[in-house]
Order: sequence, then structure tokens, then C-alpha cells
Amino acid sequence: MDSKYFNNTHRFGRIGVIIGVAFMLGIPAIICTVYGVWPKDLGTLIAVASGLLAVFLPVNISEVLSYTPILGSSAYITFLTGNVINLKMPCAINAMSLAGASQGTDEGDTVASLAVAASSVITTLIIALGVVLLVPLQPLLSLPAVQTASAYMLPALFGSLFLGMFDNKCGEYIAKGKMKCVVLPMLLVLFINLFVMSTSGMEGIMMLITMPLIVLCAWVLYKHGQIEMIPIDKNKK
Repeated sequence: MDSKYFNNTHRFGRIGVIIGVAFMLGIPAIICTVYGVWPKDLGTLIAVASGLLAVFLPVNISEVLSYTPILGSSAYITFLTGNVINLKMPCAINAMSLAGASQGTDEGDTVASLAVAASSVITTLIIALGVVLLVPLQPLLSLPAVQTASAYMLPALFGSLFLGMFDNKCGEYIAKGKMKCVVLPMLLVLFINLFVMSTSGMEGIMMLITMPLIVLCAWVLYKHGQIEMIPIDKNKK
């Protein structure tokens, strides 16, 4: 492991996150100060903020815990620029797959960082282009055919991500039977939704509960030979 590379990566990553947070909090603070529109009722602000935190904080924690082992040091750019599950994660995973790099390795970390950085730059350019061309393209975007196609973009995106779960390739290994570890957590969530309570709005909490359960199921199934990690070279022979 090149400690100098990773130390520099983490240092610049922390600096970038601090700068990003400063911009996100500083710009609204400056606007509120200039125009004198600071919230006067602190109790209402806390009440509204606490409700939002109750929903988003567990989701954010679960995303950091589940995505960081895959993203590596590229997590700094990923969580700062957003579009994690629909852009950054697929880019990182596909790049590592094409490069033949495993998750959690130096090579995988480097490839994921390059993929996420390229995705962030391209996304920024596309957004800027979209802002410039929004008015000229308005007649085209308002066509019924375009609006109908747009309605299927998110289902198609998440459908492709879901199908990617069935790919047993995990870096240099084939994880034979890996989907078995999600059966028990999936049944648990289904049982809670059907017979206990609706988990709508509690996705983050459910992720925090099911993540360690999935890891436990994977470990038990691996120990009992239900999940096998087969090196790709041996598998090809």
C-alpha cells in the first residue's frame, strides 16, 4: 500500500468536505444576514429540523457504512457531489469490473476514485449545458413522447441496478450463492411491513438493522459452504 498516496487522498478529501460544508452552510447564512431573514421562532425551526433529521440521519449513516467499503477514498467526492446510488456507485463498480480490480484493494480504490471523479466532472458539465439550453429545448422537452419516456428513466435506472445484484462476480472471485444471504433480511422486512407496521419513512433505520444481519447471514452461509468464493482463474479452467 502506498501510504503517501492514501494519506494525501484523505487529507485533500477532508479539506474538500470542510470547504463543501462551509459553502452549504455559509451561503444561506450570508443571505439570511444580508436580507435579515433569520428564523425568529427557534422552537419551530428545531421541531421541523428534528423531524427531517429523524428521517435522513439514519439513511445517511447507513449509506456511509454500506457504500464506503466499495467506494474507498472516492467516498469523499461521492458524498460531496451526491447522486450516489444512481450515478457514482454504478460508475465505480463498473469501472472496477472492467479493470479487473477488486473492491477494498489499492487498485480498486484508485480505479473507483478515477471513475467517480470523471462522473462528477461530466455531470457538472451536463448540468451546466442543461441550464444553458433549458429555454431553447423547452418545446422539445414538452412533447408528450419525451415526457412519457422521462417517466420511465428512474424505473429503468433502478431496474438495471437491481439486476446487477445477480452478477456473482466480486473482483477476482465468483461469489457462488451470494443471494442466499439476503433471503432472511428480506423476509424480516416483509414480515414487519405486513404484520407489524409500515416501514415507510424508516428506510434508513431498516438499513441499519438489516446490514449487520446480512453480514451475519453471509458469514454463517460461507462457513457452512452455502456461499463459495471461487477465484476467477480456477473457475475459467
